[in-house]
Amino acid sequence: MKNGNGNTKLILLHPYIQKQGSSNRLWLLAFLSIFTIAFLITLIYTRNSIPTTVAAVAAAAPSGTPPLAKPVVDALVHYASNYNTTGHMSNAEMKMISDVLRKCSPPCNLLVFGLTLETLLWKALNHNGRTVFIDENRYYAAYVEEKHPGIEAYDVQYTTKISEMNELIAYAKETIRNECRPFQNLLFSDCKLGLNDLPNHAYELAWDVILIDGPREYWPEAPGRMSPIFTAGVLARSKKGGSPKTHVFVHDFNRKVERISSNEFLCKDNLVESQDWLGHFVLERGDKNVFQFCRSHSSSPPSSLSSSSSS
Repeated sequence: MKNGNGNTKLILLHPYIQKQGSSNRLWLLAFLSIFTIAFLITLIYTRNSIPTTVAAVAAAAPSGTPPLAKPVVDALVHYASNYNTTGHMSNAEMKMISDVLRKCSPPCNLLVFGLTLETLLWKALNHNGRTVFIDENRYYAAYVEEKHPGIEAYDVQYTTKISEMNELIAYAKETIRNECRPFQNLLFSDCKLGLNDLPNHAYELAWDVILIDGPREYWPEAPGRMSPIFTAGVLARSKKGGSPKTHVFVHDFNRKVERISSNEFLCKDNLVESQDWLGHFVLERGDKNVFQFCRSHSSSPPSSLSSSSSS
């Protein structure tokens, strides 16, 4: 009788082999755990250290570049004023503005109503500060920003009409203690002449220089510049920091709307000079308890300007 187990092979698993396989898996699991923890710690540390590094670099960087030399400013103004096209400012007008910008302590805050042929000039002359442009045409504002990435431009919707100027000025006088008071945050204003849809930071910045060269159109149904002039007067009187003085330039100052609105809200007493079609006003920071724009309430134009004005 044959033994049925004669060809049977017996395989024995040594306990050491089982322990070795289990041990390898434990080591692999431990390695993966340690690697994961190390990665998370590194990620957290890196994210926390980035702001500190940026702040350190910013603190170590110089506070500002030197201002443009006067010959450079003169050259820019010269070539801009001799540009072969119509509609640009004269050399005398540009020089008035450039002289103020050159003396403005950096960082100088410049607010410009209107995107014009001088837009790049104002940006260049104020290279140490912040220059913000406001325009009535949102498509043109977007075009200028796309073509010149360094330009900061915003659009605004005007609700006024030149034909309604007298009524709007009368309304502002009647509500001077309420909606149209000289000292207020226009972001929350309901005054018909105040611009309350500018970007929020426009109401927080202490503007050193404000240039009014827009809106462009001048016909009865056009918005006119009553709102920018009123807004400039309020921003100058309500500024919280910086220099107590604000330089306000009004272009086309010899026209009826610009002249009358400036006399009402910027005041003849604050007119320091005028050249060609540009008026230069200097306004002091105001008092919230004072409810008048000008010490004198007369709005008749100065005799030296009335003779050359146009409607």
